[in-house]
Amino acid sequence: MKALFIGGTGTISAAITRRLVDEMGWEVWLLNRGNRPEAVPAKAHLIVADINDEAGVLEKLGDMTFDVVGEFIGFNVSQVERDYRLFKGRTRQYIYISSASAYHKPAAGYIITEGTTMANPYWGYSRNKIACEEFLMKKYREEGFPVTIVRPSHTYDERSMPVGVMGPKGPWQVIKRMMEGKPVIIQGDGTSLWHLTFNSDFAVGYTALMGNRHAIGEPFHITGDEVLTWNQIYETIADALGVKLNAVHVSSEFLAAVGDKYGFYFEGSLIGDKAVSVVFDNSKIKRLAPAMTTTVPFHEGARRVLDYMLSHPECQTEDPEFDAWCDRLLTALEEAKKHI
Repeated sequence: MKALFIGGTGTISAAITRRLVDEMGWEVWLLNRGNRPEAVPAKAHLIVADINDEAGVLEKLGDMTFDVVGEFIGFNVSQVERDYRLFKGRTRQYIYISSASAYHKPAAGYIITEGTTMANPYWGYSRNKIACEEFLMKKYREEGFPVTIVRPSHTYDERSMPVGVMGPKGPWQVIKRMMEGKPVIIQGDGTSLWHLTFNSDFAVGYTALMGNRHAIGEPFHITGDEVLTWNQIYETIADALGVKLNAVHVSSEFLAAVGDKYGFYFEGSLIGDKAVSVVFDNSKIKRLAPAMTTTVPFHEGARRVLDYMLSHPECQTEDPEFDAWCDRLLTALEEAKKHI
């Protein structure tokens, strides 16, 4: 079996590539700009190209055809329209990575199935994913274009710690605040429910869809089985660090109001996603992937992340602007208490 991945070296796609070449014997080709050659397994093939250069891509692909084409970096309709032009008649299956954030916010019920309404008025990223899905499913219904939709939730690997409130430079500053005993901000009261999925677990579900006729024309979300509150997530990180958690709870609406003007864009990531309790019904993916389960629970995943980040200085990207913003916000809240 032969697959082409557009991207192929990211959090989700790297784990899938490793599973395919190391455990399943697939022939895997990665099409990307070649910026992370260290993430390309020795058994995988790399096509260095800009996917937006259609003529250049067609020249490099020649007459190659694939059992599966996987799109991991398609964020707007023009990009999936491009893929449709490039791969119609060239693949037996096109798998599009959408997002579980596209489900209605707030949902009518906290248990999410693939039939839950798709609508997110708070986050343009999610609305663009919905539009991509609609274009692809229209092509499936009208022309038989062999699409499968995959909706990940919060998938992570050893390079990035899942946190709710962070700056644009990533989670390291939150971890650093914990290690220094400084207060960290948790959105809301920290009791909303959330799924975390380690990327190797996600890969089990994704690869079960590849080449599977029962997946054509269907959407699937793929998430771990473990459901935690955000308080539990932060407490688990603090336990892994061996420190006492100093948490301050701040409403998501307030964080969005005072954070977006500094470029933190919390309206989408919080109100449109992490502030809402979600519990995913994974029965649909498990019918096709019986082995799909959580083998890396978060208490183990958090330790893997910390071991990696603490031993890789390139992952320790400080964010002094976000750090100072947290201090100003927390000071302002303390001052407000004195005057009310």
